[in-house]
Amino acid sequence: MKFLSKFYVGIIYAFLYLPIAVLIVFSFNDAKSRTVFTEFTFKWYEKLFTNDIILTAFRNTLIVALVAGVCAVVLGTLAAIGINAMSKKLQALLLNITYIPMMNPDIIIGVSLMLLFVFIRLELGFTSLILAHITFNVPIVIFNVLPKLRQLDKNVYNAALDLGCNPMQAFRKVVIPEIMPGIAAGFLLSITYSFDDFAVSFFTGAADSQTLSVVIYSMVRMKVSPEINALSTIMFVVVLFILLLVNINGARKEKKEVKLNMAKGEG
Repeated sequence: MKFLSKFYVGIIYAFLYLPIAVLIVFSFNDAKSRTVFTEFTFKWYEKLFTNDIILTAFRNTLIVALVAGVCAVVLGTLAAIGINAMSKKLQALLLNITYIPMMNPDIIIGVSLMLLFVFIRLELGFTSLILAHITFNVPIVIFNVLPKLRQLDKNVYNAALDLGCNPMQAFRKVVIPEIMPGIAAGFLLSITYSFDDFAVSFFTGAADSQTLSVVIYSMVRMKVSPEINALSTIMFVVVLFILLLVNINGARKEKKEVKLNMAKGEG
């Protein structure tokens, strides 16, 4: 049974990561062939960094993701705090409403937002694109911050008020540090969803604000360029590096907490 379980897990991981491995390998292929590896080269990476279309799209994507992520974190955190302070029935109602944008297909959100922007006569471009990304990122932040708020001991906040803090100071010094893991997770997921999004960006953007997903879609309609393989490899490595840093930092914090608890126990 152990062999079968390990074999099953191996098959799952191979199914998930083998395509990425193939993409990485062929980003170093000298030929444009997608089936035969001819010679190792870095020329596609060199061409990538001289491709103005891809670099502009990447810059647009980064700007939209960061701005939308920050705005979504602020709005989503405040919304989560407000929802957490409400009655259970009202919380359930608002959470069900918040689920709707996450359950809807992206194409519905994209088309509906495009129609809304056209109706209010907002010109499609960076502004409409950022507003659209904020719209689908806010629920993500809410559902990441809300569990941390529910775990928060209200007596700690009240104790800070009793010790001389005003409500804003108590919120900044007590509440924010406690819910920071949820805020950070919501921010990272917001950036990830913004980078990944295609349908919403396609319908709410313009020619001068095209994101990476839209540009890649336009390019691969004819043929997959090895430059896309190189770009995808770089993005994968960056994300992997960030995940490793986060996990290493988390492991160090856990070790410190264990040592601190052991020292308290001995004391």
